Amino acid sequence: MKRWILWLAAGIAISVMAGHAHHSIAGVYDSSRQVTIEGIVTEFQFVNPHPFVTVEVKQDSGGAQQWRLDMDNLRELVQAGMTSQTLKPGDRIVVTGSPARAKSQSLYIRRLDRPADGFQYEQVGNSPRIRTPR
Repeated sequence: MKRWILWLAAGIAISVMAGHAHHSIAGVYDSSRQVTIEGIVTEFQFVNPHPFVTVEVKQDSGGAQQWRLDMDNLRELVQAGMTSQTLKPGDRIVVTGSPARAKSQSLYIRRLDRPADGFQYEQVGNSPRIRTPR
């Protein structure tokens, strides 16, 4: 009987830690810093729980880096008007966001602009705001 209780307690602890890790943007990203990058969308994954964009950013040295850009949760993005077709491979975007605390090419998007048509995504407090193209 005691073994069953230990397994139950371990399962609950793991579930709580996983839920906390998933929702802890501050644990993964440094909101005290802002980074701006410009690049070309290579992939837009409009997935649950958090959509993300993969962008190729050209370097001064002539090479390129892949960056992963995380967005707000899917449900709120849908409510704000985004779809799986909002961003497409080849779109040039300018993004400002909070960099990952770990040394990686990853940002939590605070603002995303697509200059070609004026599309703008902005994280305002806890909610996304979208300005549609002209």
